[in-house]
Amino acid sequence: MFRDIPADVRIVIIDDVAANLRLLESSLKAFGLREVKSFADSATGLAWLKEQPWDLLLLDLDMPAPDGFEILRQLSGRDRSRSPVIILTALSEPQSRRLGLELGANDYLTKPLDLPELILRMRNALRLSHATGQLQDLNKELEQRVLERTLQLQDSFCAMIRALSRAACYRDDETGDHVLRIGKTACLMAEAIGMPQQWCDLILMAAPMHDLGKIGIPDRILLKEGTLTPEERQQMMEHPSIGHAILKDEHSTDLTDMAAEIAYNHHEKWEGGGYPRGLSGEAIPLSARIVALCDVYDALRMDRPYKSAWSPERAQAYILEQSGRHFDPTLVTIMSRCFAAIERLIEEDAAHRAARARDNLRADPAA
Repeated sequence: MFRDIPADVRIVIIDDVAANLRLLESSLKAFGLREVKSFADSATGLAWLKEQPWDLLLLDLDMPAPDGFEILRQLSGRDRSRSPVIILTALSEPQSRRLGLELGANDYLTKPLDLPELILRMRNALRLSHATGQLQDLNKELEQRVLERTLQLQDSFCAMIRALSRAACYRDDETGDHVLRIGKTACLMAEAIGMPQQWCDLILMAAPMHDLGKIGIPDRILLKEGTLTPEERQQMMEHPSIGHAILKDEHSTDLTDMAAEIAYNHHEKWEGGGYPRGLSGEAIPLSARIVALCDVYDALRMDRPYKSAWSPERAQAYILEQSGRHFDPTLVTIMSRCFAAIERLIEEDAAHRAARARDNLRADPAA
């Protein structure tokens, strides 16, 4: 009868008549159901049900408090398909039947019981419970596989973004440290002003793509040592629009949307006069205002073909001097509190570069 049901299913019986308990328990065990738990005291049975796993409850209704109706109310949060309840009662009036089913019973049988019918209804309930459990377990397994695959895809996507970001600056920063550090400092700033964590995670990945448009700028301009001519400067000023065009399309994501926003606007200035659109104040997107600060500070602190690195003190003084002019004054105040943390990022990257150089030298002493 129960061959297709796991042998260790746990059946619970709550009935205040001891004779009923003995009859049901012995009958169920005769059909091969070994895990049968019986309670004559309804309060004790209810407490056990709340603390232990079970597969099927055979429940009387007419008992001292808590009666069967109250037990059903107390168990209203259970998964009804995984933990079915069959009411076994002498209450045969329609209102009792309706109330029991409304309170969450899966089935309703009246006494005196027809034992073969009860066994059949139990088998059906347990089959449904077992099938539901298998389906839920399968769904959990599939959800876990989807999650793992999604994380793999996210890792691959992030790796691609980092590679793309490094490609944009490779000609004037072969390590790519600068653009990746911009992401870290922008994230640091976003956290400092209390942005949601998801937004902070986005700017961490989006900020390194701020200069992606430089891919479209000729080397003779990008790597020129010295002052650019007006024509060359005009051509250099096209890189925000180029970056925006690369990143923004009809299939964009939140990440590429923010990256396009930053690429397009990170050369705008708080008081106006920036490029490419001459925006000012809060018309400049917050993400671009943050990256503008991080980019300028980091650029001042690193060597470039046309200049030597500035000291921390000189770079910080310049940032403070440009508050309300080039940069959002509120963000300058926030950055001033983050200078020490930003310098630690610069020092860590310098240490990593030195370690890579040593490793390369060991690998190829002739170099």
